Amino acid sequence: MFGIGMPELMVIMVVALVVLGPKRLPEIARALGKGLAEFRRATSDVTEEIHKAQRAIEEEARAADAATRRAAASKKTATVTPAEGAVAVGSPADAAPAPDPDPPAE
Repeated sequence: MFGIGMPELMVIMVVALVVLGPKRLPEIARALGKGLAEFRRATSDVTEEIHKAQRAIEEEARAADAATRRAAASKKTATVTPAEGAVAVGSPADAAPAPDPDPPAE
């Protein structure tokens, strides 16, 4: 914890006892404990909000990716061209054969 060992912590406690006195030390320690608890609660609330925002952004990214893939797949199936020499369904070539440009000579 902040690189403070047991000997350093004991020195700090003795100095605090001398400066503050035995009557005020428990009050200050209690207030310090409440302050740290409130700080931890606030920190955990902020962390949770950050995680919620991150999850929302990831969900939006997944939805956008899926929409892009669906659009690409539908575009791919809509632009399939017939093979060379094939006749498209519903074209005028289905209705009547094309006239022969050079009729046979008799």
